[in-house]
Amino acid sequence: MSKQHWIDLRSDTVTQPSDAMRAAMASAEVGDDVYGDDPSVNRLQDYAAELFGFEAGLFAPSGTQTNLIALMAHCGRGDEYLVGQEAHTYKYEGGGAAVLGSIQPQPIANQADGSIALSDIEAYIKPDDMHFARTRLLALENTIGGRVLPQDYVKAATSLAHGKGLATHLDGARICNAAVKNGISLRDAVQGFDTVSVCLSKGLGAPVGSVLLGPKAFIEQGKRWRKMLGGGMRQAGVLAAAAQYALEHNVQRLAEDHDNAAALAQGLSQIAALKVGSPQTNIFWMDVPAAACEPLRQHLARAHIRASIGPRTRLVTHLDVSAADVARAVEVFKTFFSDWRA
Repeated sequence: MSKQHWIDLRSDTVTQPSDAMRAAMASAEVGDDVYGDDPSVNRLQDYAAELFGFEAGLFAPSGTQTNLIALMAHCGRGDEYLVGQEAHTYKYEGGGAAVLGSIQPQPIANQADGSIALSDIEAYIKPDDMHFARTRLLALENTIGGRVLPQDYVKAATSLAHGKGLATHLDGARICNAAVKNGISLRDAVQGFDTVSVCLSKGLGAPVGSVLLGPKAFIEQGKRWRKMLGGGMRQAGVLAAAAQYALEHNVQRLAEDHDNAAALAQGLSQIAALKVGSPQTNIFWMDVPAAACEPLRQHLARAHIRASIGPRTRLVTHLDVSAADVARAVEVFKTFFSDWRA
């Protein structure tokens, strides 16, 4: 009996490893990564560092952990990092920097394009005074809510931070999407950042893992934090092999996800009851009438479509959502709203 195909629009974290990726995992050489002798992990770390233009890399179970390792290596107890209010490191990572690192976040309002105003960055840097937390780091995110930070802005923001004596970290959860959207290299996409966290388990399709990139001395320090946070894995090469495959094969294909998101948004925008945003990459948001949310959720489930339906709904395309899936999803939405009345 064939397995029922579900169209899952909740997130690009739901991707399944392909047959070729599973084969790479099955044939991976392994060792004990805590001792530093897993050849597949070492290969991934070196490959990712070279690909993005850094000295060294550190493989960890999640982007939340690589971000936290970076924050704890950049900042000490009582230090502070500047971050957007919508940023994952501030809003969606359990307050880890504060709870586990004794690091104070200084949240700043994001602008409509996802950036933080340069004037706000400068204004929130604390003076050298014992009454204040010491501002050490500017942390940005690209993409943020599916929005790609303009390269000119990234250059200006990181230059401002460095000029004020701050380090810079990029939560690059979807940095490959940003690079593909802008038509630039991965190295160019991360210019200006001292460290970068690259997630491999979203649109790139690996089942687990992120890699933290930065200077060798920083990464050596990061290994200690990774161990302390419980991220030291043993025969992790089976996971690293999947991540390696993702970086080698699944970066440029992200353009397909962007095209599918655009087609999905265009189709849904024909429904009068919905207010649909215009995607830049593989993520977009739409407003759904509150009274329609629960019956719409049930209607989609009956049609084997998963979506996090609410008054403010995020839809995400990925490698397991085809153009045919998009067309089907649009028709299912249209069928529902053709009968629904507020």
